[in-house]
Amino acid sequence: MLQMLVAQLRLVRHQILEGDRHVLALARATELGRRLMEVPGIGPLVASALVACVPEPAIFRSGRNMAAWLGLVPRQNSSGGKERLGSITKAGNRYLRQMLFTGAMAVIRRAMQGTRRKWLLRLLERRAPKLAAMALANKTARIAWAMMMSGERYKEPEAIAA
Repeated sequence: MLQMLVAQLRLVRHQILEGDRHVLALARATELGRRLMEVPGIGPLVASALVACVPEPAIFRSGRNMAAWLGLVPRQNSSGGKERLGSITKAGNRYLRQMLFTGAMAVIRRAMQGTRRKWLLRLLERRAPKLAAMALANKTARIAWAMMMSGERYKEPEAIAA
């Protein structure tokens, strides 16, 4: 019986690897997918999901609008000229939002080991890692929109002395 379970585990692992190869091939198949994978926090899964879910980025006026569509911006409860921002709206495509958040958490784990992104380190000093990851996911979505609109490649921001 144990050998049967081991055989099933091997089969599932093989199927997962085949699925990963297929997704990677799909992401690399388009020029936009290859460019998006250059952004830290965007891998083959996120790139292929962005290409599939946002076929026409021009429907959004700005990167903030796309981030709002994904539910990555704070909820606004403003009245009488006083601005009150709450937690993220969680509107839009849940899968993309979760994938961007997961990619941001990976970038934050790397940043804790040392990074050139001083703004991210300063943010981590002020906020909890998961809040910083949501802010980074928001920024990543905006970068992705800008790249989709302009057709340019990702440029790593230069380190600014603090």
